[in-house]
Amino acid sequence: MKFVHRSQPSLPKLAFGLVIGCSALTLSTQFARAQDAPATPPAAAAAPPAAASAAPAPSVWSVGPIDFSGLVDGYYSFNANHPATSSNGNQLHNFDYDANAFSLNMAKLTASHDPDPVGFRVDLGFGKAFNQILASEPNFKYLEQAFVSFKPAKAKGFEADFGEFVTSAGAEVIETKDNWNYSRSLLFSLAIPYYHVGLRTSMPITKTFTGGVQVVNGWNNFTDNNSGKTLGFTGVYTKPKFVWSGTYYTGPENTGTNKGFRNLLDTVLSLTPNSKFSAYINYDYVQNRNAYPVGESSTTYRTGSLDHLQGVAFAARMQATNTVAFAGRFEYLADGSAQGGSVGTGNHMKINEFTLTGEWKIPEGLLARVEYRRDGADTPYFNKGTQKTVKGQSVVDVGVVAFFGPKR
Repeated sequence: MKFVHRSQPSLPKLAFGLVIGCSALTLSTQFARAQDAPATPPAAAAAPPAAASAAPAPSVWSVGPIDFSGLVDGYYSFNANHPATSSNGNQLHNFDYDANAFSLNMAKLTASHDPDPVGFRVDLGFGKAFNQILASEPNFKYLEQAFVSFKPAKAKGFEADFGEFVTSAGAEVIETKDNWNYSRSLLFSLAIPYYHVGLRTSMPITKTFTGGVQVVNGWNNFTDNNSGKTLGFTGVYTKPKFVWSGTYYTGPENTGTNKGFRNLLDTVLSLTPNSKFSAYINYDYVQNRNAYPVGESSTTYRTGSLDHLQGVAFAARMQATNTVAFAGRFEYLADGSAQGGSVGTGNHMKINEFTLTGEWKIPEGLLARVEYRRDGADTPYFNKGTQKTVKGQSVVDVGVVAFFGPKR
């Protein structure tokens, strides 16, 4: 399941320096985390236009100005540790939770209209993924996104979104089909939020750089847990063969008080040297300064311990044929959180994972993946059988995703 808990000072300083030095702050794709995949090679040149008299055929997935899309994502997962309980048996995994069982990740339906100048997007869904994403919001447990967009024609590309939208941080997104691997990374699971509620803006500053500012309630909440607000700063520098991007969120996240800030730095370098090969490097650093009531008072707080986490992920993807692709991912994460802390796993430990994924696009709109993943820790953490705890966990997933929409 996703943890919202999270370092060692030298690495974050280095990463922050790289971000500032390269003027990079979110993948343009991450501005709509649920909509787009990690950076992909530029599309091939368009075919010559048809005769002027031949009007384009309307999409079967559109009704007037509204586009509809959806997906169904299910899997079978084998866990070699044979944990005593199948539910949430795949520890440190996100969405592919259940061990040695068939399960439904999600079923989802989207309705959207691109702003002209006003637009909107609504994502509704069911399944274990939605149960986790909206675990703290039972009144909105089927709602992944719901926002209105405004993009004035003469505003030089400026766009503002208001409502609920997925986070701009991270190299991966919620939808399986838009990622390279079937399982989500440790950084996705432990370092970043799922969504925010508030205002999101973006604007092209130059031909290669787009910046943005966000004002939101906080992490994964419709109702704010204090009176403060979280600020987000995003930017992306785009060139033909690489994209360097980053996101920074900062604000009070402790319940009942504005004392103690949570800070998240996320940066991604995506590489597309040719149409067959892609790669990315993702670094995250997150910390939360905890706050505690003074004495028996529930209104007076003092700041205390610092929970923190940092990690790096490397991933690559090779398109072997038009229908077959292979991807690999390696991660290392240092968890400095305390038990019951606000970020991370609640265990001081170092963890890693290695994943290999094979992908087959069967017909258009149907995707199958077979994946092997090995998680490891420097201390016994993973359940084995009924009573034993070990340092490693091996999982094999077989997942199938069926999807439809005007842009498959």
